Amino acid sequence: MAKTLDADAILKHAGPLQHQKGHETQPYGHLIRLPIALAETACKEGVENLNQLLADTITLRDLYKKHHWQVAGPTFYQLHLLFDKHAEEQSKLVDAIAERVQLLGGVSIAMAHDVAETTLIPRPPKGREPAPVQVSRLLHAHEIVLKEARTIARNAAERDDQGTNDLLVSDVIRTNELQVWFVAEHVVDTPVVKAE
Repeated sequence: MAKTLDADAILKHAGPLQHQKGHETQPYGHLIRLPIALAETACKEGVENLNQLLADTITLRDLYKKHHWQVAGPTFYQLHLLFDKHAEEQSKLVDAIAERVQLLGGVSIAMAHDVAETTLIPRPPKGREPAPVQVSRLLHAHEIVLKEARTIARNAAERDDQGTNDLLVSDVIRTNELQVWFVAEHVVDTPVVKAE
């Protein structure tokens, strides 16, 4: 005799398990030890410092997206494209910094409300600002990130955390310095049409 299939039973097991609840597997601010040959104190300090830098880098990325959408004026096209390019580059830095936090055994800051509570970058207004103000705001945010990154890189080198030092010097500092140059040139007061 042929066995009949119970379609309802099969479909019950084929669907996603939704609305699951559970406890945290690692609380924020607590480390797990990974065999990376780095002192626990170095990992702890690195995680704390990198999470601050991560919050500020996320804020800088979001500031670029805000200005990308809201920029106006005669340089709209150039700034619209530049701000979007810089936001994408900052997104790559966000991912690299967050992964370094996890690699050191920490939990990376991730949610917008946590980032807003943590960042050192001043909060912009919700509305649109003139392009020169947007540029000035971005330059100030970059300066905050660069000061942090240089301090953290020095501290990481002193703790023999070469991985963090390399990430900061090779990626975070160089990317932010280059972006500062590209953005700052948009607020140099030079004649547009006729040289004096």
